[in-house]
Amino acid sequence: MPAVDKLLLEEALQDSPQTRSLLSVFEEDAGTLTDYTNQLLQAMQRVFGAQNEMCLATQQLSKQLLAYEKQNFALGKGDEEVISTLHYFSEVVDKLNVLHTELAKQLADAMVLPIVQFREKDLTGSKGGRERREKCKWERAAAGLRCGVRTVSREGSAGETRKSTAGESPASFDKREQNTTDTKVSTLKELFGLASSEHDLSMAKYSRLPKKKENEKVKTEVVKEVAAARRKQHLASLQYYSALNALQYRKRMAMMEPMIGFAHGQINFFKKGAEMFSKSMDSFLSSVADMVQSIEVELEAEAEKTRISQQELLSVDDSVYTPDFDVAAPQVNRNLIQKAGYLNLRNKTGLVTTTWERLYFFTQGGNLMCQPRGAVAGGLIQDLDNCSVMAVDCEDRRYCFQITTPSGKPGIILQAESRKENEEWICAINNISRQIYLTDNPEAVAIKLNQKALQAVTPFTSFGKKQESSCLSQNLKNSETENDKIVPKATVSIPEAEELIAPGTPIQFDIVLPATEFLDQNRGSRRINPFGETEDESFPEAEDSLLQQMFIVRFLGSMAVKTDSTTEVIYEAMRQVLAARAIHNIFRMTESHLMVTSQTLRLIDPQTQVSRANFELTSVTQFAAHQENKRLVGFVIRIPESTGEESLSTYIFESNSEGEKICYAINLGKEIIEVQKDPEALAQLMLSIPLTNDGKYVLLNDQSDDNDGNPSENRSAESEA
Repeated sequence: MPAVDKLLLEEALQDSPQTRSLLSVFEEDAGTLTDYTNQLLQAMQRVFGAQNEMCLATQQLSKQLLAYEKQNFALGKGDEEVISTLHYFSEVVDKLNVLHTELAKQLADAMVLPIVQFREKDLTGSKGGRERREKCKWERAAAGLRCGVRTVSREGSAGETRKSTAGESPASFDKREQNTTDTKVSTLKELFGLASSEHDLSMAKYSRLPKKKENEKVKTEVVKEVAAARRKQHLASLQYYSALNALQYRKRMAMMEPMIGFAHGQINFFKKGAEMFSKSMDSFLSSVADMVQSIEVELEAEAEKTRISQQELLSVDDSVYTPDFDVAAPQVNRNLIQKAGYLNLRNKTGLVTTTWERLYFFTQGGNLMCQPRGAVAGGLIQDLDNCSVMAVDCEDRRYCFQITTPSGKPGIILQAESRKENEEWICAINNISRQIYLTDNPEAVAIKLNQKALQAVTPFTSFGKKQESSCLSQNLKNSETENDKIVPKATVSIPEAEELIAPGTPIQFDIVLPATEFLDQNRGSRRINPFGETEDESFPEAEDSLLQQMFIVRFLGSMAVKTDSTTEVIYEAMRQVLAARAIHNIFRMTESHLMVTSQTLRLIDPQTQVSRANFELTSVTQFAAHQENKRLVGFVIRIPESTGEESLSTYIFESNSEGEKICYAINLGKEIIEVQKDPEALAQLMLSIPLTNDGKYVLLNDQSDDNDGNPSENRSAESEA
């Protein structure tokens, strides 16, 4: 080692400026060493803290590895090998924790404690109780590591409060210094400064002694005081210089000793670890590595399959992503007995406000279920047994349909995202409502029923030609008789279907307005007594009518038409309405009473006797009955629009009696309207037709057999087609 610089003790008594200048250099070096030592101590304390944290971390890791077995994994099948492997790793980590704890103790004793002792002993304070406390603290830290207790080192406060040594006798000063086995630079620096100040004060006092009036007593005291101060300064400077000289050696040892302890601790740690695990861990780690490699191979194979599947799924046509790609002719499966998918549900939030919520719906047996996104299971929305479903117009939205309960009460309204989804949902609900799912082979039953429905619709394709021949022969026969008024004459040339009804015209399968709205329209502002009002009072125009006849009918459907010049438009409307009902599996119809008077055609609710619809008889331009199915009847209504134009609509019904009777009644009502203008013609008509006792006309003699005119007869509000 090269020689170190020293302060000459021989020059301490003289205390020359050169000595003081050299002393300032040593003091600056001691200050730099103090700052560096503090930084080095912080770094070492951080290493010790990390090692101490490593002990706690490995202990926590061992517990967490054992906790894997206690986890309730939803997909934990086949984890037995992983559990056993983690158990073994937990034992290994426990052994490593012992080694880490021992390493932390060695770092505390051999690395941190020496640098703490150097700082407290040689730099910042006297060797006393504080140094012993600091040393005991690190000893407790090491002891705590043996028990697994975490300890945190903290630096002490600044140096202790020191009393001034001014006025201290040389004997007491020498005694105190002799009792101190060693000193720190900062303390000696303070003592040296105090001694120098006392010497300067005593010399100033000695210099002020008078020359002319000398006082031997005062002079003797001042001289003694100067001698004592000079002795004290000399002793303090000697100790201070000696401490600074020794510091040049001690700082080299203090920098190397902790690192030696750190290196020995790490070497012992790795050596014991190698002895503990080198033999027993080799076979175990190789087996675990093989297991991980096999899992990785399976993962790569699965990733390749996933990549190929993604490419296949992404290579589909854009129609998969387009909600309503094939609007014109969608491929609809009408044999579904189960259906699932997202629909928009209409919710009523106020008197006139509604909201639509996108939810996932699915059928389960005879129930329609709904499951919100994120829910564990679905809930029941509606029982589908014996219900009915049909497409409806709702809030200017496309592809809406409504489910009606068996009692006829309107149910929920749903919206599909495409025409195909809309029709498949309607078909599936219709199949479920017929309880096909309870059969042994529901799919085969659904296919068979749908084939029968289509076969039942097929004969109507030639319906126009059949009606042409039948109507021509009927008109030739009726031209010579008076009964030609029952069925209007048909023209020889049969127009095409497109000329009668526009393609794609929507069909309405229910009455336009509900009974309550017609009740308000018919009753107006007249106040009635709900307990005492009779049926005749509900319809006051019946009192003035010369004709009043009641028929039991079921509404099949209505649609707009382009012309009313021929009865062929009624036959074409019958064909399309029945075909649509068969295709969409709509088999339920609402029963009503059709009252024919000499003024109006009125549809009446059989239970509440409330008018559902009312048509002026003068607005009926065509009416006809089906020639093969005698119970089918229809008529065309001309309705004026607000724009000044007129619209034509055809209404199709199924009657309990023959449709020709209804046509005859309508024809008779129109004749009464005509003859009411001529009293003579009216009198002849009254003579030609027998009247009842109350002045009403008897339309058909066999009416009582069909029970058409008995509105009070108890019948169900709905019936199967």
